[in-house]
Amino acid sequence: MKWVTGLLVVLLLGLQYKLWIGEGSVAEVWQLRQTLEAQRAENEELRYRNAALDAEVTDLKTGLDAIEERARRELGMIRRDETFFQVVGRPGETP
Repeated sequence: MKWVTGLLVVLLLGLQYKLWIGEGSVAEVWQLRQTLEAQRAENEELRYRNAALDAEVTDLKTGLDAIEERARRELGMIRRDETFFQVVGRPGETP
């Protein structure tokens, strides 16, 4: 009877080892869940970014307003019938 009890204790310890320390342990599962949650959050951010970029590409392909806006903002371009005014502040003055 003692050897059966000893065998059961050894089996219990072996199973506990796998549960807490071995491959697929509670700690490993917790870490994988944290990693998965972080990846899902990053994927969601990238989905929003991709949607915004897709909308911008569509707008640039179909509308001239977006092209004109980018040319004005990024290249400083103006139309032929417009006059460019540059307002310069006083030295040391913040806008």
